Amino acid sequence: MQSADPTTLLTTLLAPAKASPADKGTPPPECTFDGLHDCARAMLDYANHSLLRLLERIPQLVLAVLVVLFAMWFSRFVSKRMHVLHLRSSNPYMDGLVRTVVRTAIMLIAIVIALDLIGLTAVVGAVLGSAGVVGLVLGFAFRDIAENYIAGILLSVRRPFEPGDTVNIDGREGKVISVNSRATVLMTFDGTHLQIPNNLVFKSVILNYSRNPKRRFEFTMAIDGNQSIRQSQTLAMEAIAGIEGVLDDPAPSWQVVENGTNGIVLRFHGWIDQRQSDLAKTRSEAMRHTKAAFAHAGIQAPRTVHYIARLPAERPPAHEPDHNGGTDTSVNREIDAQVAAARADATGQNLLQPDGRKP
Repeated sequence: MQSADPTTLLTTLLAPAKASPADKGTPPPECTFDGLHDCARAMLDYANHSLLRLLERIPQLVLAVLVVLFAMWFSRFVSKRMHVLHLRSSNPYMDGLVRTVVRTAIMLIAIVIALDLIGLTAVVGAVLGSAGVVGLVLGFAFRDIAENYIAGILLSVRRPFEPGDTVNIDGREGKVISVNSRATVLMTFDGTHLQIPNNLVFKSVILNYSRNPKRRFEFTMAIDGNQSIRQSQTLAMEAIAGIEGVLDDPAPSWQVVENGTNGIVLRFHGWIDQRQSDLAKTRSEAMRHTKAAFAHAGIQAPRTVHYIARLPAERPPAHEPDHNGGTDTSVNREIDAQVAAARADATGQNLLQPDGRKP
């Protein structure tokens, strides 16, 4: 069998690569047993040609690698010095988010430039198209994770609480530890770490007990129906006002809750500054002092009455003195000043104002 001219065979094998620039990297066709020697020579020539093309692209590859390395260094440099560009946020959570966004944007730009340098611009479009489809699929698959992440960002922007604040979120009380990308972490009063998903926190009613430094405590005391309400009220107000930590403004107050067969139930209120006094301890001291004042004055608690066939003469009920001008039925305005101060400190538009402006 007459062998073909090697030059002609190599030209024939490499013709598809020269015909279309997009097919330059395609390997030579499969060899048959009869033309194994010529095919091996053609493959060797093809390898040499590919090596030459690779050597020609080495400067471009080196430049692309240098671009990526420089982008890595520059992204870290910019993220650490965002305060110079006035991009640094006072919010730690937002600060970390902005840093991540800046680094990611710089790296994406550098990767696109590097791919363009080595002639793989078409790959960028394919990758971006695939990324859109993959992102849509992942969005449905990890919807809860994405929702918690976005809710965490919104909570960080709105800041309904600060670390260390005492809050009640969806019936769960505790002190705020942190807000991460998935959950809000609380420390309950029994020392347990509680993680609440951010999307639940964002949609729930939040009671922040620490936002206003002044907080009111209350408790009830029951006295016998034959005892004087006025005397009990006076003693309780003096006892509560004398406790360390109880504020004079707003002053302690009281009210009658019930007057029935089980006695008279009185409710007492007092205010503290949470930055200086503990609510539970002050409330306990108020109850102890009030009970001691009642006992010292002979004011008795309700007694269980057992009716028998023959009853002794009942003692007359205690006389309630009529103090001229001593009755107070005015509107309770204890927290009006605090509400006004909170409204003055509010930022942004107030939708409850007719003109939409701050009060």
